[in-house]
Amino acid sequence: MVNNMKVIQADKSYCEWVAELSQRYQKCQIKAASSVNREMLLFYWSLGRDVAQMKAESRWGSGFLRQLSNDLKHVLPNVKGLSFTNLVYMVYFYNLYPDLEIYPQLEEEFQDSIYPQLGDKLESNLVGTNKMLSLFIFSIPWGHHKLIIDKCGKDQNKAIFYVKETIKNNWSRAVLLNWLDTDLYERKGKAVTNFSLTLPAPQSDLAQEMTRDPYNFDFLSIRAQYDEKEFKDALMDNVQRLLMELGSGFAFVGREYRLVVGKTEQFIDLLFYNFQLHCFVVVEVKVSAFDPRDMGQLSTYVAAVDGILRSKTDAPTIGLLICKTKDNVLAQYAANVIKAPVGISEYQLANLLKDEFKGTLPTIEEIESGLQ
Repeated sequence: MVNNMKVIQADKSYCEWVAELSQRYQKCQIKAASSVNREMLLFYWSLGRDVAQMKAESRWGSGFLRQLSNDLKHVLPNVKGLSFTNLVYMVYFYNLYPDLEIYPQLEEEFQDSIYPQLGDKLESNLVGTNKMLSLFIFSIPWGHHKLIIDKCGKDQNKAIFYVKETIKNNWSRAVLLNWLDTDLYERKGKAVTNFSLTLPAPQSDLAQEMTRDPYNFDFLSIRAQYDEKEFKDALMDNVQRLLMELGSGFAFVGREYRLVVGKTEQFIDLLFYNFQLHCFVVVEVKVSAFDPRDMGQLSTYVAAVDGILRSKTDAPTIGLLICKTKDNVLAQYAANVIKAPVGISEYQLANLLKDEFKGTLPTIEEIESGLQ
């Protein structure tokens, strides 16, 4: 019997079949969970539609939703999600997306799509149609929708942006809340760049979408009169948060990355690799206002990385200058005369410590001495 088992397990076709069964089962699990979520959201949206179209609160008074909640709990005692607060969200949900249409063939679209694959459809020509919009809206969890409703109000374009980003990046509720709090909608793809002049389509569009302006570094806590070294030290102390702020696909390569260029040594502030764009990203950080002279240094580093580190399969290296403030017109002129693909963004800080408070904090050396 044991020998027979070994023979079976050694059979390649058997192993492939077992692997296929595993994938098939996992796909069924995902579809089952997606189906439950979809049906619940369809019910919530339709309930909100009924309330809005019947003008129920005008018809039965301001206490109508509380009464409806009590009545639904009475006739559906084992069903969760029928609280007064949740009913209010259902009405907001419908009012945010009142133009959704539930097509008869939409069920087939849902059955053919599982959550991770929806991101592939976001770039299709059907994204703007009500049919595809329904597919996206009813594909993320209700808890995500409530956060979006809280932060986006009646701004449908902003809400749809976060729905699509959630699907593309498979955001958890906590990650979504972070991007809502830092207003990614207003910042994504807003850097001053020359990508349209220096990169081929569609890479230029993808590179532009990679940028932020301003970059939100509120996770840093440094003294008000910080210098460039302190600023970079603080970024490295929070490198995980920094990578999250930069966006998906970034991998950290090194700080003060050493390149031997001719007979000289050059040191790049921060070097990253972006796996979605398949290119190196050179980041130079300045704690002062934008100066056009900084572009010469940045473009030199970009060219050096292209010549020394870039492989034949890598896309052209991108340079990004992150400075304290900038004049957008001046920055655009400066970027347009550079042949390398570069972008210019600002950063923002909130948690600045008073200098005297900073001085009272123990140094790492003092802490280590005390432990010894």
